[in-house]
Amino acid sequence: MTAMMETQAGDAGAFTRFDLNRVPSPCFVVDAVKIADNLRILRDVADRSGARVLGALKAFSMHSLGDMVGGTLHGTCASGLFEARLAREFFGGELATFCAGYKDAEIEEIVALSDHIIFNSPAQKRRFMPVVAAARANGQTIHVGLRINPEHSEGEIAKYDPCAPCSRLGTPVSQLTVEDMEGVDGVHMHTLCEQGFAPLARTWAAVKPHLEPYFPSLQWVNFGGGHHITRADYDRDALVDFLRDVRETTGATPYIEPGEAMALDAGILVGEVLDLPQNGMNLAIMDISATCHMPDVIEAPYRPAMMNEPDTGTQYRLGGPSCLAGDVIGDYRFPTTPTIGTRIAFLDQAHYSMVKTNTFNGVALPAIALWQSDTDDLRMIKEFSYADFRDRLS
Repeated sequence: MTAMMETQAGDAGAFTRFDLNRVPSPCFVVDAVKIADNLRILRDVADRSGARVLGALKAFSMHSLGDMVGGTLHGTCASGLFEARLAREFFGGELATFCAGYKDAEIEEIVALSDHIIFNSPAQKRRFMPVVAAARANGQTIHVGLRINPEHSEGEIAKYDPCAPCSRLGTPVSQLTVEDMEGVDGVHMHTLCEQGFAPLARTWAAVKPHLEPYFPSLQWVNFGGGHHITRADYDRDALVDFLRDVRETTGATPYIEPGEAMALDAGILVGEVLDLPQNGMNLAIMDISATCHMPDVIEAPYRPAMMNEPDTGTQYRLGGPSCLAGDVIGDYRFPTTPTIGTRIAFLDQAHYSMVKTNTFNGVALPAIALWQSDTDDLRMIKEFSYADFRDRLS
């Protein structure tokens, strides 16, 4: 995705059978069957390749499905203390934690919770190694990792490219020293975003010569996330061969940390039309806000796919209820002329959208429902109230 007018790919799948009026509006609806299918694909890659697969909570942290995730994958990866706590409480399995900067007040608990503690810089590693040493002295098995910057860009959008000039993420691989690698059990890199296999292969080709001197001391190599493994056109056989080759040539266990791939095409965001004003074109005010409910629409930016949108018909510009002038989702066509109360659904909203919601302007958070597409069973997981907004800041 490179521009607002490009539509994010989305497969409606079983959701074409879902009655949008069964849930309050707005509402995220997650299909547990599709999540399970995605997880099975990821586990198959792991089993065939010998790699360890950890689910990235930053993309999908719906702990109602924690047993399903933890029972299929090898564990999860966290971005800080709260996600690490969530992982231990609900998901189980292995836990790898990476943060761009750890706090003194949190590091002891993070180390206690984690199986892998991954540092963003050699300076942070040196600063907190005494905490790791103390944990080991108390009998804990914990691995130390260092994030590297491969200095090889594959990102299509600069602000999502960890290898962009002056990036704050990871140590440039050309600057690695023997001292930097002292006490390091594994290296971590995360350079992809919604991408296929070829960018991963090119990244490894670029970074491998820099890491070869350290292969004898590495226990694992973590390739982070951004791998669209559960997308239909992803070359999973090539990924399996690649991970096997990494294991054989380095002697290290390969790890991958898919996030979006866990929940790809597994959720929709249901909303309804509140008003239909005119100002040079047809406008539709929704109870879905790009700013509050789908912030990547503005941050990326991208145009989310709307379920059942026809190729022809009258166009409407959809926007949210907030006061931000730029709270615009995009221009869409409806199958029939919309009226007040018309329901719509945006596709592929189970990942990132759910974890990024906010209550700017007092806009209500979407409810969360869990659907079993094979049985049509529907369960409301969470409905948010005024108290959730009130208690957040005081």
